[in-house]
Amino acid sequence: MPQKYIEKILRARVYDVAHETPLDLAPLLSARMENRVFLKREDLQPVFSFKLRGAYNKIQSLSQEAREKGIIAASAGNHAQGVALSARKLKIQALIVMPRTTPPIKVQSVRNLGAKIVLAGDSYDEAYAHSQKLAEEKGLTYIHPFDDPEVIAGQGTIGMELLRQHPEPPMAIFVPVGGGGLIAGIASYVKYVRPEVKIIGVEPDDAPTLYRAMEAGRRVKLKQVGIFADGVAVRQIGKESFRVARKVVDEVILVNADEICAAIKDVFDDTRTIAEPAGALSIAGLKKYVKREGIKGTDLIAIESGANINFDRLRHVAERAEFGERREALFAVQIPEQPGSFHRFCKVIGKRSITEFNYRYASDRTAQIFVGVELSDGGREREELVAKFEKKSYPIVDMTDNETAKLHIRYMVGGHAKGVENEMLVRFEFPERPGALLYFLANIGKRWNISLFHYRNHGSAYGRVLMGIQIPSGEKGDFRKMLKDLGYTFWEESDNPAYRLFAGVD
Repeated sequence: MPQKYIEKILRARVYDVAHETPLDLAPLLSARMENRVFLKREDLQPVFSFKLRGAYNKIQSLSQEAREKGIIAASAGNHAQGVALSARKLKIQALIVMPRTTPPIKVQSVRNLGAKIVLAGDSYDEAYAHSQKLAEEKGLTYIHPFDDPEVIAGQGTIGMELLRQHPEPPMAIFVPVGGGGLIAGIASYVKYVRPEVKIIGVEPDDAPTLYRAMEAGRRVKLKQVGIFADGVAVRQIGKESFRVARKVVDEVILVNADEICAAIKDVFDDTRTIAEPAGALSIAGLKKYVKREGIKGTDLIAIESGANINFDRLRHVAERAEFGERREALFAVQIPEQPGSFHRFCKVIGKRSITEFNYRYASDRTAQIFVGVELSDGGREREELVAKFEKKSYPIVDMTDNETAKLHIRYMVGGHAKGVENEMLVRFEFPERPGALLYFLANIGKRWNISLFHYRNHGSAYGRVLMGIQIPSGEKGDFRKMLKDLGYTFWEESDNPAYRLFAGVD
Protein backbone atom coordinates (compact mmCIF):
# COMPACT_ATOMS: atom_id res chain seq x y z
CA MET A 1 0.00 0.00 0.00
CA PRO A 2 1.53 3.37 -1.02
CA GLN A 3 2.27 5.12 2.28
CA LYS A 4 2.42 8.44 0.47
CA TYR A 5 -1.35 8.43 -0.11
CA ILE A 6 -2.17 8.09 3.58
CA GLU A 7 0.00 11.11 4.33
CA LYS A 8 -1.42 13.06 1.37
CA ILE A 9 -5.01 12.34 2.40
CA LEU A 10 -4.37 13.39 5.99
CA ARG A 11 -2.78 16.65 4.77
CA ALA A 12 -5.37 17.36 2.05
CA ARG A 13 -6.72 20.92 2.13
CA VAL A 14 -10.18 20.17 0.80
CA TYR A 15 -12.19 21.76 3.61
CA ASP A 16 -11.40 25.30 2.52
CA VAL A 17 -14.24 24.82 0.01
CA ALA A 18 -15.69 21.30 0.44
CA HIS A 19 -18.03 20.14 3.19
CA GLU A 20 -17.83 17.02 5.32
CA THR A 21 -20.93 15.35 3.91
CA PRO A 22 -23.31 13.22 5.99
CA LEU A 23 -23.46 9.44 5.98
CA ASP A 24 -27.21 8.82 5.98
CA LEU A 25 -29.11 5.61 6.58
CA ALA A 26 -31.50 4.83 3.69
CA PRO A 27 -34.40 3.26 5.63
CA LEU A 28 -36.59 2.13 2.73
CA LEU A 29 -33.72 0.66 0.75
CA SER A 30 -32.36 -0.98 3.92
CA ALA A 31 -35.68 -2.68 4.56
CA ARG A 32 -35.90 -3.99 1.00
CA MET A 33 -32.29 -5.18 0.96
CA GLU A 34 -32.52 -6.65 4.49
CA ASN A 35 -29.21 -4.90 5.25
CA ARG A 36 -28.37 -1.50 6.70
CA VAL A 37 -27.61 0.68 3.68
CA PHE A 38 -25.88 4.03 4.17
CA LEU A 39 -25.45 6.76 1.55
CA LYS A 40 -22.37 9.01 1.61
CA ARG A 41 -24.02 12.20 0.37
CA GLU A 42 -21.47 13.83 -1.93
CA ASP A 43 -24.41 15.26 -3.86
CA LEU A 44 -24.62 17.83 -1.05
CA GLN A 45 -21.28 19.48 -1.91
CA PRO A 46 -21.45 23.15 -3.09
CA VAL A 47 -21.15 21.98 -6.72
CA PHE A 48 -23.35 18.88 -6.10
CA SER A 49 -20.45 16.49 -6.69
CA PHE A 50 -17.35 15.04 -5.01
CA LYS A 51 -15.13 16.45 -7.79
CA LEU A 52 -14.57 19.64 -5.82
CA ARG A 53 -12.33 17.80 -3.34
CA GLY A 54 -9.72 16.61 -5.79
CA ALA A 55 -9.76 19.75 -7.91
CA TYR A 56 -9.16 22.04 -4.95
CA ASN A 57 -6.48 19.85 -3.40
CA LYS A 58 -4.55 19.89 -6.67
CA ILE A 59 -4.94 23.61 -7.34
CA GLN A 60 -3.98 24.73 -3.80
CA SER A 61 -0.78 22.68 -4.10
CA LEU A 62 0.46 24.72 -7.09
CA SER A 63 3.44 27.05 -6.81
CA GLN A 64 2.90 30.80 -6.84
CA GLU A 65 4.39 30.96 -10.34
CA ALA A 66 1.92 28.35 -11.65
CA ARG A 67 -0.97 30.15 -9.99
CA GLU A 68 -0.05 33.42 -11.65
CA LYS A 69 0.03 31.81 -15.11
CA GLY A 70 -3.38 30.21 -14.63
CA ILE A 71 -4.93 26.78 -14.96
CA ILE A 72 -6.88 24.83 -17.57
CA ALA A 73 -9.13 21.77 -17.55
CA ALA A 74 -11.31 19.82 -19.97
CA SER A 75 -14.70 18.73 -18.70
CA ALA A 76 -18.38 18.69 -19.60
CA GLY A 77 -19.67 18.88 -16.05
CA ASN A 78 -18.68 18.11 -12.48
CA HIS A 79 -14.90 18.51 -12.75
CA ALA A 80 -15.36 21.81 -14.57
CA GLN A 81 -17.47 23.18 -11.72
CA GLY A 82 -15.02 21.93 -9.12
CA VAL A 83 -12.09 23.58 -10.90
CA ALA A 84 -14.01 26.84 -11.43
CA LEU A 85 -15.08 27.14 -7.79
CA SER A 86 -11.60 26.25 -6.54
CA ALA A 87 -9.99 28.81 -8.83
CA ARG A 88 -12.40 31.50 -7.64
CA LYS A 89 -11.61 30.69 -4.01
CA LEU A 90 -7.84 30.90 -4.66
CA LYS A 91 -8.16 33.92 -7.02
CA ILE A 92 -6.61 32.03 -9.94
CA GLN A 93 -7.60 32.49 -13.57
CA ALA A 94 -9.23 29.31 -14.94
CA LEU A 95 -9.96 28.27 -18.51
CA ILE A 96 -12.34 25.34 -19.06
CA VAL A 97 -12.59 23.57 -22.41
CA MET A 98 -16.00 21.94 -22.89
CA PRO A 99 -17.42 19.96 -25.83
CA ARG A 100 -19.82 21.87 -28.06
CA THR A 101 -22.45 19.26 -27.12
CA THR A 102 -22.40 20.34 -23.45
CA PRO A 103 -25.90 21.41 -22.30
CA PRO A 104 -26.20 25.20 -21.94
CA ILE A 105 -27.16 24.88 -18.25
CA LYS A 106 -23.76 23.29 -17.49
CA VAL A 107 -21.85 25.86 -19.53
CA GLN A 108 -23.62 28.67 -17.72
CA SER A 109 -23.06 27.15 -14.28
CA VAL A 110 -19.30 27.03 -14.90
CA ARG A 111 -19.33 30.56 -16.27
CA ASN A 112 -21.25 31.75 -13.20
CA LEU A 113 -18.38 30.45 -11.04
CA GLY A 114 -16.01 32.82 -12.81
CA ALA A 115 -14.18 30.56 -15.27
CA LYS A 116 -13.62 31.36 -18.93
CA ILE A 117 -15.17 28.86 -21.35
CA VAL A 118 -13.91 27.52 -24.68
CA LEU A 119 -16.20 25.17 -26.62
CA ALA A 120 -14.30 22.68 -28.78
CA GLY A 121 -15.15 19.34 -30.37
CA ASP A 122 -18.20 17.10 -30.01
CA SER A 123 -16.79 14.78 -27.33
CA TYR A 124 -14.66 14.86 -24.20
CA ASP A 125 -11.70 13.37 -26.11
CA GLU A 126 -11.78 16.23 -28.61
CA ALA A 127 -12.14 18.84 -25.86
CA TYR A 128 -9.25 17.23 -23.97
CA ALA A 129 -6.98 17.34 -27.04
CA HIS A 130 -7.77 21.02 -27.53
CA SER A 131 -7.10 21.77 -23.85
CA GLN A 132 -3.66 20.16 -24.10
CA LYS A 133 -2.85 22.35 -27.08
CA LEU A 134 -3.97 25.50 -25.24
CA ALA A 135 -2.06 24.52 -22.09
CA GLU A 136 1.16 24.28 -24.08
CA GLU A 137 0.56 27.49 -26.02
CA LYS A 138 -0.37 29.60 -22.98
CA GLY A 139 1.82 27.96 -20.32
CA LEU A 140 -1.19 26.93 -18.24
CA THR A 141 -1.20 24.12 -15.65
CA TYR A 142 -3.54 21.31 -16.60
CA ILE A 143 -5.84 20.06 -13.82
CA HIS A 144 -6.60 16.43 -14.58
CA PRO A 145 -10.01 15.10 -13.45
CA PHE A 146 -8.65 11.83 -12.01
CA ASP A 147 -5.11 10.81 -13.00
CA ASP A 148 -3.11 12.92 -10.54
CA PRO A 149 -1.84 12.06 -7.03
CA GLU A 150 -3.16 15.29 -5.49
CA VAL A 151 -6.58 14.76 -7.06
CA ILE A 152 -6.65 11.15 -5.84
CA ALA A 153 -5.69 12.27 -2.32
CA GLY A 154 -8.43 14.90 -2.32
CA GLN A 155 -11.04 12.28 -3.19
CA GLY A 156 -9.53 10.01 -0.53
CA THR A 157 -10.78 12.33 2.20
CA ILE A 158 -14.20 10.74 1.64
CA GLY A 159 -12.81 7.44 2.92
CA MET A 160 -11.36 9.19 5.95
CA GLU A 161 -14.72 10.81 6.73
CA LEU A 162 -16.91 7.75 6.38
CA LEU A 163 -14.73 5.58 8.64
CA ARG A 164 -14.95 8.30 11.27
CA GLN A 165 -18.72 8.57 10.78
CA HIS A 166 -19.18 4.77 10.89
CA PRO A 167 -16.70 3.53 13.55
CA GLU A 168 -17.75 -0.13 13.23
CA PRO A 169 -16.31 -1.36 9.92
CA PRO A 170 -18.96 -1.87 7.23
CA MET A 171 -18.87 -5.09 5.27
CA ALA A 172 -18.38 -3.27 1.95
CA ILE A 173 -18.14 0.17 0.36
CA PHE A 174 -19.48 0.62 -3.18
CA VAL A 175 -17.79 3.29 -5.30
CA PRO A 176 -18.68 4.58 -8.80
CA VAL A 177 -15.81 4.34 -11.27
CA GLY A 178 -14.99 6.47 -14.30
CA GLY A 179 -11.33 7.39 -14.54
CA GLY A 180 -10.59 5.77 -11.18
CA GLY A 181 -9.51 8.72 -9.04
CA LEU A 182 -12.37 8.39 -6.55
CA ILE A 183 -12.00 4.67 -5.91
CA ALA A 184 -8.18 4.87 -5.76
CA GLY A 185 -8.38 7.58 -3.11
CA ILE A 186 -11.11 6.00 -0.98
CA ALA A 187 -9.61 2.51 -1.18
CA SER A 188 -6.09 3.70 -0.29
CA TYR A 189 -7.30 5.08 3.03
CA VAL A 190 -9.93 2.48 3.91
CA LYS A 191 -7.69 -0.52 3.18
CA TYR A 192 -4.91 0.99 5.29
CA VAL A 193 -7.16 1.56 8.31
CA ARG A 194 -9.69 -1.27 7.84
CA PRO A 195 -8.22 -3.89 5.47
CA GLU A 196 -11.16 -6.24 6.14
CA VAL A 197 -13.64 -3.86 4.44
CA LYS A 198 -14.39 -4.81 0.85
CA ILE A 199 -13.99 -2.06 -1.74
CA ILE A 200 -16.26 -2.73 -4.71
CA GLY A 201 -16.20 -0.58 -7.82
CA VAL A 202 -19.33 -0.11 -9.91
CA GLU A 203 -19.33 0.76 -13.61
CA PRO A 204 -21.92 0.93 -16.40
CA ASP A 205 -21.79 -2.18 -18.55
CA ASP A 206 -21.18 0.05 -21.58
CA ALA A 207 -18.16 1.81 -20.00
CA PRO A 208 -16.25 -0.92 -18.09
CA THR A 209 -12.84 0.77 -17.91
CA LEU A 210 -11.61 -0.64 -14.59
CA TYR A 211 -13.39 -3.98 -15.09
CA ARG A 212 -11.59 -4.61 -18.39
CA ALA A 213 -8.27 -3.35 -17.00
CA MET A 214 -8.41 -5.67 -13.99
CA GLU A 215 -9.46 -8.54 -16.23
CA ALA A 216 -6.50 -7.93 -18.56
CA GLY A 217 -3.99 -6.93 -15.87
CA ARG A 218 -3.27 -3.71 -17.77
CA ARG A 219 -5.05 -0.57 -18.91
CA VAL A 220 -7.37 -1.14 -21.86
CA LYS A 221 -8.70 1.60 -24.11
CA LEU A 222 -12.34 0.94 -24.95
CA LYS A 223 -13.43 1.48 -28.56
CA GLN A 224 -16.59 3.23 -27.44
CA VAL A 225 -18.51 4.00 -24.26
CA GLY A 226 -22.17 4.69 -23.55
CA ILE A 227 -23.18 8.19 -22.57
CA PHE A 228 -26.17 7.67 -20.27
CA ALA A 229 -23.96 7.83 -17.15
CA ASP A 230 -21.97 10.70 -18.64
CA GLY A 231 -20.09 11.41 -15.41
CA VAL A 232 -18.18 8.13 -15.81
CA ALA A 233 -18.10 7.90 -19.61
CA VAL A 234 -14.31 7.41 -19.81
CA ARG A 235 -12.62 5.21 -22.41
CA GLN A 236 -9.52 4.36 -20.34
CA ILE A 237 -8.77 4.17 -16.64
CA GLY A 238 -6.09 6.57 -15.45
CA LYS A 239 -2.50 5.33 -15.30
CA GLU A 240 -1.89 6.34 -11.68
CA SER A 241 -5.40 5.55 -10.53
CA PHE A 242 -5.14 2.04 -12.00
CA ARG A 243 -1.72 1.49 -10.42
CA VAL A 244 -3.31 2.18 -7.04
CA ALA A 245 -6.73 0.62 -7.63
CA ARG A 246 -5.46 -2.76 -8.79
CA LYS A 247 -3.82 -3.23 -5.36
CA VAL A 248 -6.76 -2.16 -3.19
CA VAL A 249 -10.01 -2.85 -5.06
CA ASP A 250 -11.64 -6.22 -4.34
CA GLU A 251 -14.07 -6.40 -7.23
CA VAL A 252 -15.85 -4.44 -9.97
CA ILE A 253 -19.57 -4.90 -10.67
CA LEU A 254 -21.23 -3.89 -13.96
CA VAL A 255 -24.80 -2.55 -14.09
CA ASN A 256 -27.03 -1.56 -17.00
CA ALA A 257 -28.91 1.67 -17.65
CA ASP A 258 -32.22 0.28 -16.36
CA GLU A 259 -30.60 -0.72 -13.07
CA ILE A 260 -29.11 2.77 -12.76
CA CYS A 261 -32.54 4.34 -13.34
CA ALA A 262 -34.03 2.09 -10.65
CA ALA A 263 -31.27 3.22 -8.27
CA ILE A 264 -32.06 6.89 -8.99
CA LYS A 265 -35.64 6.13 -7.95
CA ASP A 266 -34.38 4.37 -4.80
CA VAL A 267 -32.41 7.48 -3.82
CA PHE A 268 -35.45 9.68 -4.46
CA ASP A 269 -37.72 7.43 -2.39
CA ASP A 270 -35.38 7.67 0.61
CA THR A 271 -34.06 11.24 0.34
CA ARG A 272 -36.44 13.13 -2.00
CA THR A 273 -33.38 14.18 -4.00
CA ILE A 274 -32.38 13.14 -7.51
CA ALA A 275 -28.97 11.60 -8.15
CA GLU A 276 -27.36 11.85 -11.56
CA PRO A 277 -26.83 8.47 -13.32
CA ALA A 278 -23.15 8.30 -12.30
CA GLY A 279 -24.14 9.32 -8.78
CA ALA A 280 -26.53 6.38 -8.45
CA LEU A 281 -24.11 3.79 -9.87
CA SER A 282 -22.95 2.62 -6.45
CA ILE A 283 -26.53 2.00 -5.27
CA ALA A 284 -27.24 -0.10 -8.37
CA GLY A 285 -24.08 -2.13 -7.74
CA LEU A 286 -24.91 -2.59 -4.07
CA LYS A 287 -28.33 -4.01 -4.93
CA LYS A 288 -26.85 -6.38 -7.47
CA TYR A 289 -24.21 -7.56 -4.98
CA VAL A 290 -26.78 -8.22 -2.24
CA LYS A 291 -28.93 -10.25 -4.61
CA ARG A 292 -25.95 -12.26 -5.87
CA GLU A 293 -24.45 -12.98 -2.45
CA GLY A 294 -27.71 -13.36 -0.53
CA ILE A 295 -26.30 -11.42 2.44
CA LYS A 296 -28.48 -10.12 5.29
CA GLY A 297 -27.97 -8.00 8.39
CA THR A 298 -24.75 -6.31 7.29
CA ASP A 299 -23.72 -2.65 7.00
CA LEU A 300 -23.13 -1.47 3.45
CA ILE A 301 -22.07 1.99 2.25
CA ALA A 302 -22.70 3.47 -1.21
CA ILE A 303 -21.04 6.67 -2.41
CA GLU A 304 -23.76 8.89 -3.88
CA SER A 305 -21.28 10.87 -5.90
CA GLY A 306 -23.31 13.62 -7.56
CA ALA A 307 -26.64 15.20 -8.48
CA ASN A 308 -25.89 17.15 -11.65
CA ILE A 309 -28.65 15.74 -13.84
CA ASN A 310 -30.43 17.68 -16.56
CA PHE A 311 -34.14 18.08 -15.89
CA ASP A 312 -34.99 16.91 -19.41
CA ARG A 313 -33.51 13.46 -18.69
CA LEU A 314 -35.98 12.69 -15.91
CA ARG A 315 -38.63 11.39 -18.31
CA HIS A 316 -36.23 8.74 -19.58
CA VAL A 317 -35.19 7.82 -16.02
CA ALA A 318 -38.81 7.41 -14.94
CA GLU A 319 -39.62 5.27 -17.98
CA ARG A 320 -36.73 2.91 -17.44
CA ALA A 321 -36.75 2.62 -13.63
CA GLU A 322 -39.54 0.03 -13.78
CA PHE A 323 -37.41 -2.19 -16.01
CA GLY A 324 -34.49 -1.88 -13.61
CA GLU A 325 -36.64 -3.25 -10.79
CA ARG A 326 -38.25 -5.84 -13.06
CA ARG A 327 -41.64 -4.23 -12.37
CA GLU A 328 -42.60 -4.12 -16.05
CA ALA A 329 -42.23 -6.63 -18.86
CA LEU A 330 -42.61 -6.10 -22.62
CA PHE A 331 -43.83 -8.85 -24.94
CA ALA A 332 -44.57 -9.27 -28.62
CA VAL A 333 -47.50 -11.68 -28.91
CA GLN A 334 -49.22 -13.03 -32.01
CA ILE A 335 -52.98 -13.53 -31.67
CA PRO A 336 -55.61 -14.76 -34.13
CA GLU A 337 -57.33 -12.04 -36.16
CA GLN A 338 -60.88 -12.97 -35.18
CA PRO A 339 -63.69 -11.80 -32.88
CA GLY A 340 -62.98 -12.38 -29.17
CA SER A 341 -59.19 -12.63 -29.56
CA PHE A 342 -58.44 -9.57 -27.40
CA HIS A 343 -60.69 -10.86 -24.62
CA ARG A 344 -59.06 -14.30 -24.58
CA PHE A 345 -55.61 -12.68 -24.65
CA CYS A 346 -56.42 -10.43 -21.66
CA LYS A 347 -57.75 -13.41 -19.69
CA VAL A 348 -54.28 -14.98 -19.92
CA ILE A 349 -52.75 -11.79 -18.47
CA GLY A 350 -55.31 -11.90 -15.69
CA LYS A 351 -55.71 -9.03 -13.23
CA ARG A 352 -52.25 -7.60 -13.79
CA SER A 353 -52.15 -3.96 -14.91
CA ILE A 354 -51.40 -3.44 -18.61
CA THR A 355 -48.98 -0.52 -18.98
CA GLU A 356 -48.89 -0.43 -22.77
CA PHE A 357 -50.87 -1.98 -25.58
CA ASN A 358 -49.98 -1.51 -29.26
CA TYR A 359 -51.81 -3.46 -31.93
CA ARG A 360 -51.07 -3.87 -35.63
CA TYR A 361 -53.05 -5.86 -38.16
CA ALA A 362 -50.68 -8.41 -39.73
CA SER A 363 -52.93 -10.43 -42.03
CA ASP A 364 -56.50 -11.68 -42.27
CA ARG A 365 -55.47 -14.51 -39.94
CA THR A 366 -53.10 -12.99 -37.34
CA ALA A 367 -52.29 -9.76 -35.52
CA GLN A 368 -49.18 -8.66 -33.61
CA ILE A 369 -49.51 -7.08 -30.17
CA PHE A 370 -46.79 -5.13 -28.39
CA VAL A 371 -47.83 -5.20 -24.73
CA GLY A 372 -46.39 -3.94 -21.45
CA VAL A 373 -47.42 -5.70 -18.23
CA GLU A 374 -46.88 -4.54 -14.66
CA LEU A 375 -45.18 -7.13 -12.46
CA SER A 376 -45.17 -7.50 -8.70
CA ASP A 377 -42.60 -10.29 -8.38
CA GLY A 378 -40.00 -9.41 -11.02
CA GLY A 379 -38.27 -12.10 -13.04
CA ARG A 380 -40.15 -15.12 -11.69
CA GLU A 381 -43.56 -13.65 -12.53
CA ARG A 382 -42.32 -12.72 -15.99
CA GLU A 383 -41.24 -16.32 -16.64
CA GLU A 384 -44.59 -17.62 -15.40
CA LEU A 385 -46.43 -15.28 -17.75
CA VAL A 386 -44.38 -16.43 -20.74
CA ALA A 387 -45.14 -20.04 -19.82
CA LYS A 388 -48.87 -19.22 -19.66
CA PHE A 389 -48.85 -17.73 -23.16
CA GLU A 390 -46.92 -20.68 -24.54
CA LYS A 391 -49.33 -23.13 -22.89
CA LYS A 392 -52.19 -21.38 -24.70
CA SER A 393 -50.17 -21.66 -27.98
CA TYR A 394 -49.61 -17.92 -28.36
CA PRO A 395 -46.34 -17.23 -30.24
CA ILE A 396 -44.48 -14.86 -27.89
CA VAL A 397 -41.15 -12.98 -27.88
CA ASP A 398 -39.92 -11.45 -24.60
CA MET A 399 -38.81 -7.87 -25.37
CA THR A 400 -38.06 -6.76 -21.80
CA ASP A 401 -34.28 -6.68 -22.32
CA ASN A 402 -34.40 -5.53 -25.94
CA GLU A 403 -32.86 -2.04 -26.06
CA THR A 404 -34.21 -1.22 -29.53
CA ALA A 405 -37.71 -2.23 -28.49
CA LYS A 406 -37.56 -0.07 -25.35
CA LEU A 407 -35.98 2.99 -26.96
CA HIS A 408 -37.74 3.01 -30.33
CA ILE A 409 -40.11 0.28 -31.48
CA ARG A 410 -42.65 0.74 -28.66
CA TYR A 411 -43.20 4.30 -29.96
CA MET A 412 -43.45 3.46 -33.65
CA VAL A 413 -45.48 0.26 -33.99
CA GLY A 414 -47.00 0.75 -37.41
CA GLY A 415 -46.59 -2.22 -39.68
CA HIS A 416 -44.20 -3.41 -42.35
CA ALA A 417 -42.88 -1.56 -45.39
CA LYS A 418 -43.60 -2.86 -48.86
CA GLY A 419 -41.06 -3.09 -51.65
CA VAL A 420 -38.07 -1.78 -49.69
CA GLU A 421 -34.91 -3.63 -50.69
CA ASN A 422 -31.58 -4.04 -48.89
CA GLU A 423 -32.76 -2.28 -45.74
CA MET A 424 -30.14 -2.22 -43.00
CA LEU A 425 -31.23 -1.13 -39.50
CA VAL A 426 -28.80 0.87 -37.36
CA ARG A 427 -29.24 2.33 -33.87
CA PHE A 428 -26.88 5.10 -32.83
CA GLU A 429 -26.32 8.00 -30.46
CA PHE A 430 -26.63 11.37 -32.13
CA PRO A 431 -24.79 14.47 -30.83
CA GLU A 432 -27.17 17.34 -30.15
CA ARG A 433 -25.75 20.51 -31.63
CA PRO A 434 -26.87 22.95 -34.32
CA GLY A 435 -26.38 21.44 -37.78
CA ALA A 436 -25.66 17.91 -36.52
CA LEU A 437 -28.43 16.30 -38.58
CA LEU A 438 -27.47 18.28 -41.68
CA TYR A 439 -23.83 17.23 -41.21
CA PHE A 440 -24.87 13.60 -40.95
CA LEU A 441 -27.05 13.71 -44.05
CA ALA A 442 -24.34 15.51 -46.00
CA ASN A 443 -21.92 12.65 -45.26
CA ILE A 444 -24.45 10.10 -46.48
CA GLY A 445 -24.89 12.26 -49.54
CA LYS A 446 -26.96 10.88 -52.40
CA ARG A 447 -25.36 7.45 -52.26
CA TRP A 448 -27.83 5.71 -49.92
CA ASN A 449 -31.54 6.14 -49.29
CA ILE A 450 -32.96 6.49 -45.77
CA SER A 451 -36.06 4.27 -45.52
CA LEU A 452 -36.84 4.61 -41.77
CA PHE A 453 -35.89 7.25 -39.22
CA HIS A 454 -36.97 7.51 -35.57
CA TYR A 455 -35.43 10.01 -33.16
CA ARG A 456 -35.87 10.44 -29.39
CA ASN A 457 -34.20 13.09 -27.28
CA HIS A 458 -32.82 11.89 -23.92
CA GLY A 459 -31.24 15.07 -22.66
CA SER A 460 -29.57 18.08 -24.19
CA ALA A 461 -26.27 16.43 -25.12
CA TYR A 462 -27.38 13.36 -27.10
CA GLY A 463 -30.42 11.88 -28.77
CA ARG A 464 -31.01 8.31 -29.91
CA VAL A 465 -31.77 7.46 -33.52
CA LEU A 466 -33.06 4.31 -35.15
CA MET A 467 -32.46 4.40 -38.88
CA GLY A 468 -33.27 2.12 -41.76
CA ILE A 469 -31.10 2.70 -44.82
CA GLN A 470 -30.92 0.88 -48.12
CA ILE A 471 -27.40 -0.49 -48.50
CA PRO A 472 -26.50 -2.98 -51.25
CA SER A 473 -24.64 -5.93 -49.73
CA GLY A 474 -21.33 -4.93 -51.33
CA GLU A 475 -21.45 -1.43 -49.78
CA LYS A 476 -22.10 -2.26 -46.11
CA GLY A 477 -18.42 -1.98 -45.28
CA ASP A 478 -18.32 1.55 -46.73
CA PHE A 479 -21.36 2.53 -44.69
CA ARG A 480 -19.91 1.19 -41.42
CA LYS A 481 -16.66 3.06 -42.11
CA MET A 482 -18.61 6.27 -42.68
CA LEU A 483 -20.31 5.95 -39.27
CA LYS A 484 -16.99 5.22 -37.56
CA ASP A 485 -15.39 8.22 -39.24
CA LEU A 486 -18.21 10.41 -37.96
CA GLY A 487 -17.44 9.16 -34.45
CA TYR A 488 -20.95 7.94 -33.67
CA THR A 489 -21.54 5.04 -31.29
CA PHE A 490 -23.73 2.62 -33.24
CA TRP A 491 -25.21 -0.88 -33.24
CA GLU A 492 -26.55 -2.88 -36.19
CA GLU A 493 -30.10 -4.05 -35.46
CA SER A 494 -31.26 -5.69 -38.72
CA ASP A 495 -31.81 -9.04 -36.99
CA ASN A 496 -33.62 -7.58 -33.99
CA PRO A 497 -36.94 -9.41 -33.47
CA ALA A 498 -38.73 -6.18 -32.47
CA TYR A 499 -37.88 -4.72 -35.89
CA ARG A 500 -38.84 -7.87 -37.80
CA LEU A 501 -42.20 -8.17 -36.05
CA PHE A 502 -43.35 -4.54 -35.99
CA ALA A 503 -41.43 -2.38 -38.45
CA GLY A 504 -39.58 -4.62 -40.89
CA VAL A 505 -39.85 -5.17 -44.61
CA ASP A 506 -42.28 -7.52 -46.33
